[in-house]
Amino acid sequence: MANRLASETSPYLQQHAGNPVDWYAWGAEALDRARTEDKPILLSVGYSACHWCHVMARESFEDTEVAALMNRDFINVKVDREERPDLDQIYQTAHQLMARGAGGWPLTMFLSPDGTPFFGGTYFPKTPRYGLPGFAELLSRVAQIWREKRAEIRDQNEQVRSAFSRVDPAAGARPQPLDDAPIRSALEALRQSFDARYGGFGQAPKFPRPTDVELCLRAFALRGDRQALEMAQRTLTGMCEGGIYDQLGGGFCRYSVDAHWTIPHFEKMLYDNGQLLAVLVDGWLATGNALYARCADETAGWLMREMQSAEGGYYSSLDADSEHEEGKFYVWTREEAESVLDPAEWRIAARYWGLDRAANFEGQHWHLHVTRTLEGAANVAGISASEAGALLASARAKLFAARERRVRPGRDEKILVSWNALVILGMARAGRVFDRPDWIASARRALDHVRSRMWRDGRLLATYKDGRAHLAAYLDDYAMLAAALLELLAGEYEQADLDFARALADVLLEQFEDDEAGGFFFTAKDHETLLYRPKPSNDSALPSGNGVAAFALGRLAALTGEERYARAALRTVEAFFPLMRSHPGGCGTLAQALDEILSPVSVLVLRGAPEALAGWSRQLAREFLPGTVVVAIPDGIAGLPAILDKPRRPGPVTGWLCRGPVCLEPSNDLEALKQACRARDSV
Repeated sequence: MANRLASETSPYLQQHAGNPVDWYAWGAEALDRARTEDKPILLSVGYSACHWCHVMARESFEDTEVAALMNRDFINVKVDREERPDLDQIYQTAHQLMARGAGGWPLTMFLSPDGTPFFGGTYFPKTPRYGLPGFAELLSRVAQIWREKRAEIRDQNEQVRSAFSRVDPAAGARPQPLDDAPIRSALEALRQSFDARYGGFGQAPKFPRPTDVELCLRAFALRGDRQALEMAQRTLTGMCEGGIYDQLGGGFCRYSVDAHWTIPHFEKMLYDNGQLLAVLVDGWLATGNALYARCADETAGWLMREMQSAEGGYYSSLDADSEHEEGKFYVWTREEAESVLDPAEWRIAARYWGLDRAANFEGQHWHLHVTRTLEGAANVAGISASEAGALLASARAKLFAARERRVRPGRDEKILVSWNALVILGMARAGRVFDRPDWIASARRALDHVRSRMWRDGRLLATYKDGRAHLAAYLDDYAMLAAALLELLAGEYEQADLDFARALADVLLEQFEDDEAGGFFFTAKDHETLLYRPKPSNDSALPSGNGVAAFALGRLAALTGEERYARAALRTVEAFFPLMRSHPGGCGTLAQALDEILSPVSVLVLRGAPEALAGWSRQLAREFLPGTVVVAIPDGIAGLPAILDKPRRPGPVTGWLCRGPVCLEPSNDLEALKQACRARDSV
């Protein structure tokens, strides 16, 4: 018999619809029952691509004896952290406050009926191992504590609520004078944790951290910081050549379990790939490294081929597991790979991807990563690099075709606004820079899906699947979609895009802004009342919603002259400035927003005939100008903001370069405008 989760849109919740557990989705029904029966809530948070979530499900949630304990003593609530990031943030923070350690997924929390947590952890095995208690034993112990130590639980609940009240910046503090110290400190923190041998920051497990790589690239472009460029290059190269990157199909896995990027946790998340696509583009603009262009091409291809729905939106993730084994879809035996290729292809492929070395995955399988340069593999094989390149391309195509015949990992086919926005931005930037109209068209299809299916009555809905959009959207949804629209405007001007961006910004100010302390809450004013209303500052796997909001609002103000947007961006940076000074690590997106407050973005407005405008735009797209927004607007478009409404002038194209109220003389000289933009971006 299917339980209540069968009617949910979340594929993760549907994965648990056949459990013998009496699951509820989060909502009034479960909370009311907990209060009525005076039972604690067992809250389990995960997501569909999560390997250890699957392990705990097989061990415990599918076990009738464990389920009986859960059903007897608890009200059991299952949450998809991707559909309900508000709940995930609250209870991950609670776990960190209580355990004084990192959380993760699956997150297992025990709550009082009012939603206050009193105990928790992450993965628990069915029987004791890994130094963890068995889940069945834990259930009995927690139920006993609930029955016998209610006063202690009430006291602890008060302490937890008090701790939450101190998490975010307080209202009433006088703003500190802004300076670039947090930017310099953030870069210094990255230098301290940088792995000079393999790239990346910190040791295993190693995550991509695209916001930090972007901060490094920006520091090089705007300040000439060669050390920052080296950190970005070494990191991007290490990832592109490593096993975290799918060497056959394109796209990046979530993280590497080792320090040298070889063996990933095999799930592929949409949000990683949208961000990394944009960073690869900027890395190519900064360095001209062909590896980054190739990986951008392959990642965009993977996104369109495997992750874009027929309706236009991008799906959320690919599972780490297939046939109940992590990584099975991706790894090879030597015999299997050799049987697919002819001898000449094998000689190159084996040397290039390490198939001539010891197995690197569980002792008997190979996961492909670059172990020699193409030139090195060619030298060992005694052929030219061009011959080796042709053989490697042929080998890649054959291995990919053979892999396509395997049982594929599960795909989470829900559409999330914020994650789609990150990919729309990445595809729009890549399409503009590499002159790929098909990539821009893909981004527009996703935008059209969000606008037509998930924008209702002037508000966004966070998630969509099987024709149903629901759940009030979050800060990330509005901020990241506004940023994506600005990226699309840089490629091709559409008045509807600017209007939509302004509508999103207006909701941000009306529903999410903290009017007293500055910054933005994660949930809207009319959102369900929860234990705590987060106001997140730090980047996680996603960029900080407050950082993206401040960055996008500042740029929107530069394009429209709307002072409300500029003021909200400034107040956000001021609100988090003390935190950025004291704890600069993890504030990469806010640091970029601060940078644009200290040194406001320049706007280059191009007006003229469409064909000539397109030519100028293509050339300017090849310039790495993170401190300049370029907007190309054909003559004859009405209803423009005053900043963009430049008069028709002689010549096919005229450019106006402005920084705030100060503008250079209009120019018909593209090279002179390039030089002026470069000079601005190197100040």
